[in-house]
Amino acid sequence: MATAESTIQKFSTVHVDEADDSQGWASPPLEKNLGLLSTRQIELARMLIEEAQQHLFAHWAEPGIDDEKKKSFFDQVEKLDASYPGGLRSYIHNARQLLTDSKAGKNPFDGFTPSVPAGEVLSFGDENFIKFEEAGIKEACDAAFVLVAGGLGERLGYGGIKLALPSETTTGTCFLQVYVESILALQEASCKQNEGNVDRHIPLVIMTSDDTHSRTQELLKSNAYFGMKSNQVHLLKQEKVACLADTDANLALDPSEKYKIQTKPHGHGDVHALLYSSGLLHKWQISGLKWVLFFQDTNGLLFKAIPASLGVSASKDFHVNSLAVPRKAKEAIGGITQLTHEDGRRMVINVEYNQLDPLLRATGHVNGDVNDETGYSPYPGNINQLILRLGPYIEELSKTQGAITEFVNPKYKDSSKTSFKSSTRLECMMQDYPRTLLPSARVGFTVMDTWLAYAPVKSNPEDAAKVPKGNPYHSATSGEMAIYRAHSQILRKVGVKIEDPQVGIFNGQEVEIWPRIVWSPNWALTFLDVKKKLTGNCEISQKSTLVVKGANIHINDLSLDGALIVNAIDQAEVKLSPHVQNNGWIFEHVDYKDTSIPEEIRIRGFAIKKNDQTILTYDQPGKYCVQFHSVS
Repeated sequence: MATAESTIQKFSTVHVDEADDSQGWASPPLEKNLGLLSTRQIELARMLIEEAQQHLFAHWAEPGIDDEKKKSFFDQVEKLDASYPGGLRSYIHNARQLLTDSKAGKNPFDGFTPSVPAGEVLSFGDENFIKFEEAGIKEACDAAFVLVAGGLGERLGYGGIKLALPSETTTGTCFLQVYVESILALQEASCKQNEGNVDRHIPLVIMTSDDTHSRTQELLKSNAYFGMKSNQVHLLKQEKVACLADTDANLALDPSEKYKIQTKPHGHGDVHALLYSSGLLHKWQISGLKWVLFFQDTNGLLFKAIPASLGVSASKDFHVNSLAVPRKAKEAIGGITQLTHEDGRRMVINVEYNQLDPLLRATGHVNGDVNDETGYSPYPGNINQLILRLGPYIEELSKTQGAITEFVNPKYKDSSKTSFKSSTRLECMMQDYPRTLLPSARVGFTVMDTWLAYAPVKSNPEDAAKVPKGNPYHSATSGEMAIYRAHSQILRKVGVKIEDPQVGIFNGQEVEIWPRIVWSPNWALTFLDVKKKLTGNCEISQKSTLVVKGANIHINDLSLDGALIVNAIDQAEVKLSPHVQNNGWIFEHVDYKDTSIPEEIRIRGFAIKKNDQTILTYDQPGKYCVQFHSVS
């Protein structure tokens, strides 16, 4: 092994004696400080000089001044080098090429012709949907789930991590609890259907960041992992990437610390490289798992769509299945598209909405992205939830190490495209994984009703209030209302009479107010679960609140005009025929600017006032058969 001294000598010989200082290959400030560095750090210094990054050292002080900061600089460089597939040198090379292409206005889809790929369009509750749901439940015990959760809730007006935000305020259940309980319910249902797998514990991986890692750990630990075993949950922390100062891909120094490179997030596409390097994929394969399901952090409806979508993947033998929703032409959501190159290459990927219309026009579709006879674009809307078959996924990652096709989106100061308004960086997206697959890969999609599958929370109240009427707000307000709407629509599908919603305005957003209906995932995962557990002649008024928590609660001939809360442990088998009328729970407007109100309430624009309620609790094992009449 080379010593630090010999490495210094080699560095000096190559870059001082042979290099031309006028071409910028030497860095005297760095040379003077080489004695401070380890062998590995000197190798990294040499790499940076070879990549024309000598500006990083121009300000370095004489030895003896800021020495610890200089060492810390190389600690950061080493981390940046280790966390990027191919190392920091590859990052710089990729950046130069992408910045060159960006400056030239190169279209990444030049030579490709778009067409509609093969997929499955499902209608909730019909025979086909039920068939796929049953198939998906059977497959679930052979799946692992990966939650991409690297962001804080600051964009929403919420200071915590997004996973800790209540998905709805009727029960206050946070997003992470919804996800964990949904996976546990899938685990239970699937293991029952597959008697040989009764001991299977479905893994959950959460990709975190520096911003969210410790807080995600604390959320899990303080809530006993929401019922999961601690060894079921794996946290993989995403590192940031170096910022780029200019079109030559010079790395940017942090404005607040001259011995530190400025960094920014690289995008959720990093999840593939993290999984590859973690070794988890091979462990899963050895244990018999077949599927990896990726999802994002604030879609409270997602698990309504998971069983049927997984069933589609298994039935169609998809290597990649993108969950999608119907999409209006030119709507601001990417479209799942098959692209065929003139050289024969073919891929099925998400094409962003601002690229899809011009791409269609440039390839013979005179009107661009337009609705067909269904009233929607034939290119379904991508919601960034993926189901991958594990075997082919491992094969692909063994070639790429999880590297995903990147892009750069610099904000230029002017039309000369020579300088940026602020530093930029390379980015990658989880859903771009299929871009490197061979044409033989089986890549498809599953379209679900939007009301059932997609209600992300990603906009703050001010931005949401500016959205044109009729377009989705994607706020905490609309996300909560979408949960009530979905549950109400599901109950209507099984024959429950539910009054039509009223219209309300909260934080400047006009939304439908449906009955506040919430149930735990272990009460009902599928359409048939709901159909079996809620029977007879059932009616629910618009003002009502219904909360059902418990695996073995069966409700017959429900009449509800008010608030009814039913809680039961799994060992309690409960059969109810409740008739309830009371003053119930109502929404009260709150002022978003009133800082005395908790953030998670303010960002919705309403609080729940609990005037009256009927609560039924069964916390002891046994069988209960109750006809309950309550009028107040």
